[in-house]
Amino acid sequence: MTDNIELTHQQARAFQPHKLSAPRDFMIPNIIGENKDNLPLMLEIGAGKGKHALSFAAQNTDKHLIAIERTRNKFEAFAKLATVQNASNLDAIHADAIAWIVHAIAPSSVAKIFILYPNPEQHNPNQQWLNMPFFEFLLSRLQVGGEVTLVTNIEAYMDNAEQQATEVWCLPNVRYQVPIDSQRTHFEVKYLARGETCWELCMQKPKGYKTRFDDWQVDAVNQGIA
Repeated sequence: MTDNIELTHQQARAFQPHKLSAPRDFMIPNIIGENKDNLPLMLEIGAGKGKHALSFAAQNTDKHLIAIERTRNKFEAFAKLATVQNASNLDAIHADAIAWIVHAIAPSSVAKIFILYPNPEQHNPNQQWLNMPFFEFLLSRLQVGGEVTLVTNIEAYMDNAEQQATEVWCLPNVRYQVPIDSQRTHFEVKYLARGETCWELCMQKPKGYKTRFDDWQVDAVNQGIA
């Protein structure tokens, strides 16, 4: 990790990836090391039962999606459906997303990241994605021009995310209201059917964006480097 660089963002606390062990039964999909078709790599954090991931893979055969889910029962439901669909451009991963990303994803390799209806962590706001130092590491894995899409039905969560994206992470961003007929996830279907407003924040990594982890390679964990 390089400290003597001029960072693009305003996050003072530094994430410490070298302290994270690889998830149990850790495996890296072939797409990461053998992207023979040169498909743009997409990442979904918190895939749930896979509604969005399965639909996205079916509708975007020119892109490859890695979808991560930590909760076992949700992942098992997702994995069962993924086996039936048998999409070559989808990998379902059962793991903690933070540890898995640290050990598996190289710098500037991801074209788009989806964080759809995350736990709002209303009693522990430090665990909201844009409040965490890990978000800097996540941005280092994103390509220049790549996007992070965050969606929630909690307006206060979105207000904070928008503020953090602008003031802390210094990312160009646009906030949208999700159309009432959108059906990307089971949560989205439920919230919109109840008449709730859902919000979407699209953040883009601009050219020249600098983080402390731009040169931090995947194998740095095994070498004890940070």
